[in-house]
Amino acid sequence: MQGKKGRPRNVETQNAILSASYSLLLENGFGGVTVEKIADRAKVSKATIYKWWPNKAAVVMDGFMSTATARLPVPDTGSVFDDILIHATNLLKFLTSREGIIITQLLGEGQFDPALAEAYRTRYFRPRRMEARKLIERGIERGELKNNLDIELCTDLIYGPIFYRLLVTGDQLDESYVQQLVKTAFAGIRSS
Repeated sequence: MQGKKGRPRNVETQNAILSASYSLLLENGFGGVTVEKIADRAKVSKATIYKWWPNKAAVVMDGFMSTATARLPVPDTGSVFDDILIHATNLLKFLTSREGIIITQLLGEGQFDPALAEAYRTRYFRPRRMEARKLIERGIERGELKNNLDIELCTDLIYGPIFYRLLVTGDQLDESYVQQLVKTAFAGIRSS
C-alpha cells in the first residue's frame, strides 16, 4: 500500500478503514462510496484516511485488494500448464463472483475517473500481470515453454480473452472455456 510519509499506520485502524471501504464498495458500488462514509464506518477522521491514501480511489482499491489477493493465490505445481490453468481459472471464479463483479464496475467508472483508472491499473492489474509473468518465466526456465517468448504478448494471449468475454461480448465464461483457452495458447508457446 502506498501511503504518504509520516507516522507508521496503526494496523487496527488501517484494517478498519480497508474493511469499511470494501463493505461500502460491495453495498453501493464505487460511485456510492465517499471518504466521509468510509471514515464514518471505520470510526476515524477523514484526515486519518488522507494521511495514508491520496484519494478515494486508492483506499477503495486497497480495500478491494486486501480481499482479492487472498482469493487469487499463485500456484506452483511443477507444471507451467497446470499453474496457468489454475491461475486463470481462479481469476475467472473471482471475476464472476459477487466481489469480482466490482472489477467491471470499477473499469466502467475508471473511464470517467482518471484517479480510479490509475488505482486499478497500479493496485490490481499490474500485480496480476506480474504473477502471470512469473508463471511464464518459470515455465521458460524449466524448459516447458519456448525460450524466445514475448512474455507480455503471452500474458495478453492467455488472459485477455477472459476480460474480452467478461466486458465486451458477454459470451459464456466458464471453466471449460478457460481450459480450452489455455490449451489452445499452449499449442503455440510450449517448447518442442
